[in-house]
Amino acid sequence: MSKPPPKPLDIRHPAQGPAPAVLVVHSWWGLTSAFVAIGEALAQKGFVVGLADLFDGRTASDSEEAKRLRSARRREPMYKSLIRNIHELQGFTGVSKAEIGVVGFSMGGHWAVWLSQQPDLPISATVLYYAARAGDFSSSHSSFLAHYAEEDAWVSRASRRRMESEIAKAERSYQAFDYPGTRHWFAENDREREYAPDASKLAFARTVKHLQDVIGQG
Repeated sequence: MSKPPPKPLDIRHPAQGPAPAVLVVHSWWGLTSAFVAIGEALAQKGFVVGLADLFDGRTASDSEEAKRLRSARRREPMYKSLIRNIHELQGFTGVSKAEIGVVGFSMGGHWAVWLSQQPDLPISATVLYYAARAGDFSSSHSSFLAHYAEEDAWVSRASRRRMESEIAKAERSYQAFDYPGTRHWFAENDREREYAPDASKLAFARTVKHLQDVIGQG
């Protein structure tokens, strides 16, 4: 029996086009309503937005469930799903240019960094929310914007320093902001304990400006 084909990428688009494209990659909670809302907000700002769904529609309400979803057997590896998503987004009618932006949150931020390091992918703007991942940036074509929580047990200062050092070594554009009084997941409006509306709003405005500056407006 053949495997069912992958679900098509969920794409939100602005009222008017053509427009530049952005892929949003969720945290380990899955594609929750928080990320759908972020995608819709980016579309309202003039971007064609693809919403990656690495858990095939499943979401987690606690850390143990999130761990199970992250380690569950998949039809294809996550990196292949994300590369497929990028090509699907590029081919969507109304996308104005080949180069795209990627916005990743926590686990999705780790994947956003990995994607940005692949020289054959058309990524020119990468935005990270509470995520850090080192590696070789020498073949990257991307600029970077990072948002960090003040209190974050998931992102160590050492891992952040390593990533920033490697980005600087590769002479890629990088800007980071720290948000006082915040914790990991502060930009996700369905995380009652961590969500920080003011910080989230400011980070979103900075994200939009970075994307507009690098990949343009519709």
